[in-house]
This record gives sequence, C-alpha cells and structure tokens, in this order.
Amino acid sequence: MRSDVPVSIQTHALGTLDYIRTSIELSSSLVVPGMAGVFMGCVGIAAAIAALMPRWAAHWLAIWVFAGAVAFLLGGTLMARQAAQTGHARYLGPVRKFLLCLCPALFAGAVLTLVLWRAGMERLVPGTWLLLYGCAVLSASTVTVARTMRLICIMGALFATLGCIAFAMPAQSHSLILGAGFGLLHIAFGLLIGRLSHAE
Repeated sequence: MRSDVPVSIQTHALGTLDYIRTSIELSSSLVVPGMAGVFMGCVGIAAAIAALMPRWAAHWLAIWVFAGAVAFLLGGTLMARQAAQTGHARYLGPVRKFLLCLCPALFAGAVLTLVLWRAGMERLVPGTWLLLYGCAVLSASTVTVARTMRLICIMGALFATLGCIAFAMPAQSHSLILGAGFGLLHIAFGLLIGRLSHAE
C-alpha cells in the first residue's frame, strides 16, 4: 500500500547528500578490516614462538620470511573479501593507491634482507623490517577511510619506532621484538580498528 505522506525536499536532499558523500568516500578511500590485523598478528606470534624454540632458533630468518609471506597473503585475502562485501571492489582507485603506498617499502625490505643476509649482517634485519613496514603503513594510511586513518597512522609510527629500537637491541632479542611488532601490535590495532568500525 502506497503512502500518501509527502517526503520533504529537505529530507530528500539530505539523503542525496549522504549517498554522494558515501560514494566519494568509497571511490577515494579503502576500508581496512580489523580482523586482517588480528590474523596477521596471530601469524606473527606463531612465528615468534617457533623462532624462540632452541631447535629452530638458528633458522629464525627463514621462519620469519615464511611467516611474512603467509601474513601478506592472508591480509590481502581478507582485505579483498572486505572490499567485495562492502562494494569497494567496484572502485580500483583506492586499492591501486594503497598498493603503491605499501609495496615500494616492502620491496625495499625484501632487497635489503637479501643484501644483509649475504653480508652476514642478519642482526640488522629486524630493525630494517620494522622500520620499513612502519613507513609503508604510514604511507598507506593516507588512502584509508577517515574513521580508521588515525589509528593506522599511529600503528605505523609505532612500528617505525620499534624498528629504530631494534637496531640497538642484541641479536638474541630479534624474535622477541619482531613478535612484539608483527604479533602484538597487529593484534592490538586490529582489535581497535574492528571495534571502531563496528561502532560506526
């Protein structure tokens, strides 16, 4: 049954403005799911535990390289799923910008890992990873939605700070500091981002 109650022009205009604002945000910003951070953090915790075990401690670098690849694929899959569910998949601009901000620093980290390993300077790898990952996250935060941008910025800054600290730490602590960063920081901020997103 059709209602005969007229819709005011103001109500119609506000609805149109909300639609336009949402469309602009979708076309220029990317939603980062909090659960991606949580799952990536769980991978980091598992890697830290494995690398701290005496029989595997000598293979810490291989463990962390493998964990990094798994976390990257897992996080990317969850972000793609989030984009498909919320309609962001129609907008390739934010995804392209996010990858352009994130990937150069990650590529630099991969190259430097090989260089440091060949030079026998593996003790510098944790600081390099944390610092470059923090810079990558800081850059990528600029293309995320406004409600989570500040949290992602803070997370990136903390990663970069932890990386600077890692350069001064003894080699025996590399798995602990990597676990603190790629494990605990990811989980903590993933939960915060998820909570903020659900509160909206």
